[in-house]
Amino acid sequence: MALIKVVTDSTADIPEELTTKYGITVIPLNVHFGEEQYEDGVTLSPKEFYSKLKKSDVMPKTSQPSPQQFEDMYRQIADEDTAHILSIHLSAKMSGTTQAALIAKEEVKNDLDVHVYDSKRASYAIGVIVVEIAKLAAEGADLQTCQQRIQELLEDTTVYFMVDTLEFLQKNGRIGKASALLGSLLKMKPILSLNEAGEVYPHEKVRGQKKAVARIIALLKEEFGSGEVHVGISHALNEELANELADELKKQFNVKSIVLTEIGSVIGAHVGPGTVSLSMTNTKQA
Repeated sequence: MALIKVVTDSTADIPEELTTKYGITVIPLNVHFGEEQYEDGVTLSPKEFYSKLKKSDVMPKTSQPSPQQFEDMYRQIADEDTAHILSIHLSAKMSGTTQAALIAKEEVKNDLDVHVYDSKRASYAIGVIVVEIAKLAAEGADLQTCQQRIQELLEDTTVYFMVDTLEFLQKNGRIGKASALLGSLLKMKPILSLNEAGEVYPHEKVRGQKKAVARIIALLKEEFGSGEVHVGISHALNEELANELADELKKQFNVKSIVLTEIGSVIGAHVGPGTVSLSMTNTKQA
């Protein structure tokens, strides 16, 4: 039986128990506090990151793995049983990670069959796709089945998120300053999402967190209805709201699986503490 291995990067924010269970390989991105450099999720945990962020006078910066790191990793995980590698990564509009993976793919093409995908998403909106594909691969699905399911998930996975402040997105160039100013002046809670290109955009604004949560649930109801869904909730130091959301979604949706996870240091550097992200995809397979 041909063995398929699944690769992602640390911005997928997949809990360690799931990466271990399904044999998912995670390549870390980097976080920089001035001259200090850390590997996301390896030498810097989410809790350590937010603690440093609170104390730091400098805005952290992030960087992607090099093509050489990807090449080394692809060769390392390949063995005589590996027929294909599926590599699914952070939106190319947010990072050069996917491009680095594509460069590495070219370097190993004579030895390994690597398929690279731009998820056009971030945090567990990537993770929910990666875990689903890793489950399929673990069950012995062939390459065509896995690739078809990736395309379905890329089309059907929706993400909405709320931030405590637009300061981090603004300073990192992820959303316009005008939107940040308007939100602060009117005390509105922006509901953010990712467009088809994988860019952050303000979906709409509502007044207050409770109304924002209710609106997100309504939007997801319109899209997914009573269909069976996979759910991912990721948060940055906002476990209380994440748990409340999980309870509410279990009541209102036909939830097959739900994963709560922490937003790691790379995505956290762009969205800031207090952020909660909700990802949903349907479970049906064509």
